[in-house]
Amino acid sequence: MGITRIKGEVRTPVVQDAEGMLRLIKAYQLIPFFSNPIPGFSVEEHTRPELWFTEENLGPWDWKIACIQSGDIAYGKFLWGGKAAFATVDAYREIINWRRSLPKYKPTSDQQKVLDYMEEHGSVSVPEVRKLLGVPKAAADALLARIQMQTHIITGDIARVYRGADLKYSGWQRCSFCSPEALFEEMDFPFPGYTPRTLKSSLSPAESLEFLKETVRTVCGDVPDKVLMKLLG
Repeated sequence: MGITRIKGEVRTPVVQDAEGMLRLIKAYQLIPFFSNPIPGFSVEEHTRPELWFTEENLGPWDWKIACIQSGDIAYGKFLWGGKAAFATVDAYREIINWRRSLPKYKPTSDQQKVLDYMEEHGSVSVPEVRKLLGVPKAAADALLARIQMQTHIITGDIARVYRGADLKYSGWQRCSFCSPEALFEEMDFPFPGYTPRTLKSSLSPAESLEFLKETVRTVCGDVPDKVLMKLLG
């Protein structure tokens, strides 16, 4: 683990801190958090194993918070059928354009209730979904993962949870979710010359899919189309 291939060249891990993780995500444009069927195509494989969950360092699990709060990165469970991943706003725009064109990702009645709640309140969390639908945590997690695959919600922010008498942070986190449009398109106080970011693609859904396939192949080589379709849904 930790050795990757980019355009045929073997490269060693590059992620040693939050800044390096952010550079990796921007370089790949689209990358899963953890190892998967495409060798070398994950944040995990670019990070030395000893940097994961040590006493001194929580590694990428914590560094992802800074990446999300940079304002330029989408994070959520939107690849491989609902696995954690990162994308630049440009790449995520094309994921939205492709996924929302597919009938299989039309929200169910329960999923629409969650979306309506989010629209009214601005965001939604796992505890709120549990209360809204009267379901256990596992069911709420699964439902939110499915809506993330639909690209109707994305991770808006992650807060660190401090526990115990000494308020120790051991990696526990609390997520809130919002719509991609709210996260990436809105700005309360535009400054002079500010151009609003748009998530509307100029490509057709089929063209967006081809763009995403080429994005992955640029860094991972000739990945079979069947594997890419499993990745991209």
